[in-house]
Amino acid sequence: MRARIAASVVLAAGILLGTSACGFFAPPATSIAYNASDGVSGDVGEIHIRNALLISTDGELANLVVSVVNPTDALQTLLVQYESSTGKVSQQVPVEANTTVTFGTEGAPSVVLDNMDSQPGSLFPVFFQYGEETGIELLLPVLSGAQSEYSTLLPTPAPTVTPIPTEVPTVTPTPTATPSA
Repeated sequence: MRARIAASVVLAAGILLGTSACGFFAPPATSIAYNASDGVSGDVGEIHIRNALLISTDGELANLVVSVVNPTDALQTLLVQYESSTGKVSQQVPVEANTTVTFGTEGAPSVVLDNMDSQPGSLFPVFFQYGEETGIELLLPVLSGAQSEYSTLLPTPAPTVTPIPTEVPTVTPTPTATPSA
């Protein structure tokens, strides 16, 4: 009888450990890093690129929306580079020391990408680099701005100067007296 009780206890303990042991070896879901929003993230040296995405209506002109974290004690100049339909385009953006700078949102500085040739719904490669650090290329999602949270973030093209025609005054000669002979 004791052997039967001992066997039942061992069997129950084995089933209990067998069905719950996976919790001992699986990492908790809260420790798995992921992009919680629509953008993508990456690190360049000590600079952190967070939630980067592009907002565009036509696939030619896009607003880069990104947060850049600079935990260093020095101003860093971040290189943002992409391949346009007319060639490689590079833009330098300053990131103050010990700050998080957001680009492309209302009231924040803008980084506008032109001649992208990448339609909304696609991924567009953008290269980030600063100083002597090895850069990183991120595939940024191109969103249309149709969602209400992005509708105010659409890029605004640089104003074009239209020359205003001015009338050239016509000079009418004034008659002068001719000497008589």
